[in-house]
Amino acid sequence: MIKKWVAVAVFMGAGLVHAFAPQSGTWVMTAEENGQPGRGLSVDVQNTTFVMQMYAYESNGMPTFYLAVGEVADNQVTAPLKQYRGGRYFGSPAISGMEMGTAGNVTVRFTSGTTGFITFPNEAEKAISRFSFAYGAVPESLRGTWSFNSIGSEGLQSDLVELTKNVGASPNGNGLMTNASELFGCEHQVRGTLTGNVLCAKINASGQLLRSYVLVYSVNEGEGYSQTSGSGAQQMLQLRRITTPKGTGTGLIYKDAEASAPGAAAALLQHLEHLSATGVPQ
Repeated sequence: MIKKWVAVAVFMGAGLVHAFAPQSGTWVMTAEENGQPGRGLSVDVQNTTFVMQMYAYESNGMPTFYLAVGEVADNQVTAPLKQYRGGRYFGSPAISGMEMGTAGNVTVRFTSGTTGFITFPNEAEKAISRFSFAYGAVPESLRGTWSFNSIGSEGLQSDLVELTKNVGASPNGNGLMTNASELFGCEHQVRGTLTGNVLCAKINASGQLLRSYVLVYSVNEGEGYSQTSGSGAQQMLQLRRITTPKGTGTGLIYKDAEASAPGAAAALLQHLEHLSATGVPQ
């Protein structure tokens, strides 16, 4: 499997992906994430413009916030941490806040779309990560409608599936979520060489493996690779959650009207067991 990831890295580096935009949302200092009130970050990058709002505290314990705006280059940005006062409060008339100055520069370097490091004034560099508070590595987190798009030597390969059924766990997983027909399923891997990844498989009504997928995701976005059964060609994979486990969302909603194929769930579990153990499609 290490060889497979090396191959994916080479493939992705061959003119397709050289930089990445960090995932927008709430970020935390990884070592400070303890479930108690603390400080945190709201990060948004559009094109190359980086905007970060930080909530923190003064030395006297009073809460405060900062705003940093800069240009991302080579997955890194340095910007002044500006502080403000005045402005609107609950129930107030229109009031504009005023800039108070800066606390110094902040430097952020991203190591992936969901991880990185940050250096505040008067502090050593600290690890940061996208704060995921609603989607743990459990089967229910995979429930919902997903769009899978793979691109590579086979061209564009797309699948739109609604995962609705937990049909049990494979030896290295914790619960396989499938679509209504049980011909497509995904599972968090909690043991073996793929621990920490999600493994998916697509089969036909006869139980034959058509395509396999290895991926990681954060909240509503993910990436990895896919591979047609019997082919050595790996495709770069991008996926997107279209609906939440409760069915809310925007955009295209997929409704799977197929009846369950007899024995399909057992075939999917068998293929995931083989893929997880060997990493090689049958």
